[in-house]
Amino acid sequence: MTDQKHFRTQNATLRPDSLAFRLLVAADVFCRVARGQSLPNALSQSLDAIAADTTIRGAVQDISYHVMRKRGMTAFLCAELTDKPPKPPLLQGLLHCALSLLLHGNDAARYESYTIVDQAVRAAGSHPSLSRAKGLVNAVLRRFLREKNSLLEKAAQNRSAHWNYPDWWIDRTEKIYPDQWMSILAVGNMPPPLTLRVNIRKTTVAAYCRLAEAAGFRTAAIGPFAIKLLDPVPVQEIPGFMDGLVSVQDAAAQLAAPLLALKDGMKVLDACAAPGGKSGHMLELADIDLLALDRDRHRLRMIDENLARLGLKAKTRQGDATRSDWWDKTPFDCILADVPCTASGIIRRHPDIRWLRRPYDARELAMLSRKILENLWTMLKPGGKLLLATCSIWPEESERQAASLASLPGAVRLPAPGQLLPISGEREDHDGLFYALFSKHNGLSY
Repeated sequence: MTDQKHFRTQNATLRPDSLAFRLLVAADVFCRVARGQSLPNALSQSLDAIAADTTIRGAVQDISYHVMRKRGMTAFLCAELTDKPPKPPLLQGLLHCALSLLLHGNDAARYESYTIVDQAVRAAGSHPSLSRAKGLVNAVLRRFLREKNSLLEKAAQNRSAHWNYPDWWIDRTEKIYPDQWMSILAVGNMPPPLTLRVNIRKTTVAAYCRLAEAAGFRTAAIGPFAIKLLDPVPVQEIPGFMDGLVSVQDAAAQLAAPLLALKDGMKVLDACAAPGGKSGHMLELADIDLLALDRDRHRLRMIDENLARLGLKAKTRQGDATRSDWWDKTPFDCILADVPCTASGIIRRHPDIRWLRRPYDARELAMLSRKILENLWTMLKPGGKLLLATCSIWPEESERQAASLASLPGAVRLPAPGQLLPISGEREDHDGLFYALFSKHNGLSY
């Protein structure tokens, strides 16, 4: 665990605003992810341990996300530049983070090479378990700078280093999408756009664009409710965010609520609802009786907080969507089933996912999702609609799941976007989501 006492030496203390301090905290985050934690959880635990302020949190987050997007390359470089894997793990994390900043295309911070080397050495010297590795850190980073061109040429022949994904992920993407695989992988390495959903109960797209531009932000309307903020800023700095004028939501995710064609008075279920983005959108579109369900009590609180910011209300309930003990036996008019998946379509926003997933995860998660869908189908009234949504690009979690759902009693598939791919061009505005819409035949002739 990173602790402020670890940043002290006998003669000095690392300044929290120094790159050395931030590299060391980011190295701790890297180690947590390497042990299987998600990047958001790892960041939260590492930063909470040092009571970091907003500026430090933002800087460490930038480095941490950047190194996850470069991890294939940094792993290759560490293997080339050291005789054996460096120990302890924190040393590996520090080398990965420093190397990621030395690479071309550094979008995490703009530092001179000599500054990165100097601050990485200082970081090592400040930590009890790394102080003897100062020389190694210095030697590895300086050798990289001396041999950078030849090392990068060699790395270009290594698929994982070149694309910054595990080999199995690259192979699977190429097999499934032979014409688009390179674009999908490349877009996954880009920072995501900052896309907002306008709360039409409080303002309009045009009015919000004027508000944001008056505050000095450049905007682009990219959908009926979607605006791209061309100057990304922390959430708390988004004009009108705390007043509920907008929410942060990907353009593809904003397609879900309109697909259900909601009307006032409908009884609606948002299954697997946290953190509540789609719940909020549904409530913005119609006066519905909404139940937001999620297994995680902590994540349910996030739904309540998001809805309160928007000035909206719904019933929230902790429950397992594979069971029915939370259901009052009154059928729903509409169900949004945003089922568990590998999240392979939102890699831009969660670059750690590629390193945490295993080749068989899609199959296992698809089995869980199938149980959820079969259970929820029994709760849908005749003539009602169920929307299957996933943030995956793997067919077993998307199209095959939809084909299986189509075999359920009374299922009639309706028009919906299907598989959206995050590829270069105008589609860079959205993530890789999948939608399949079904109505429940009531047994009567049309």
